[in-house]
Amino acid sequence: MSSPTSDEILEIADQAVDIFRNRRLRCCLFGSTACHLFGVSRTPNDIDLVVFTNQYDAEELKEILVEEDSDFYLVPSRNPRASYSVLWCRLRSSGRRRRKCKVDILVPPTLNIPNVPGRRIKIISDLPVMPLIPLLLLKLQGWYDHRESHREDMQEKQYVDVDDISELLQIAIDRGQDVRQDNLGWLPERMREDAQGHVWDFVEEYPNMADNWTMVGFDA
Repeated sequence: MSSPTSDEILEIADQAVDIFRNRRLRCCLFGSTACHLFGVSRTPNDIDLVVFTNQYDAEELKEILVEEDSDFYLVPSRNPRASYSVLWCRLRSSGRRRRKCKVDILVPPTLNIPNVPGRRIKIISDLPVMPLIPLLLLKLQGWYDHRESHREDMQEKQYVDVDDISELLQIAIDRGQDVRQDNLGWLPERMREDAQGHVWDFVEEYPNMADNWTMVGFDA
């Protein structure tokens, strides 16, 4: 099965965002799609979307997408202990091979995702995107979680994370971003503290990156 193209990824993201917007649900992209929109070179292979709501949980939000657009569909998790379903979106297929793209829907504080004020959400290519520094911190947290995982498939993801973090960190430097900047006053202190610990772990493995972390406001 061929992977989705970047254009297909952005088209699906636009579909989902429009559906939630019509329901007056504020949302934004994070993860690899958001990184790509900021300029990271890797083509994402799935979509991560956070919806800022107390009205619905993640499973209900997935159901909304399925109800509103027949391209979206749910599949039970392969984990027999899991209570969630996996959301996919159909892609245009050539021949008999069916193509699809995974779509993850989350609500704060899942994965320690912060509640981003509406005025701080970035608009890139007409899509709402997590601000750069919080996106970088979530990517750093993902690297730490993958490194610490007992699952081999999760551990393998840490190396892709490192490449993404390296590029995203340089983009943050080039844009003069700093974790201490005034417009990030809403960022939870716990998230900053956790990120500082992850930075020390990251620099222990990749000491050549220490100066870059210092340039965005961390002790490295």
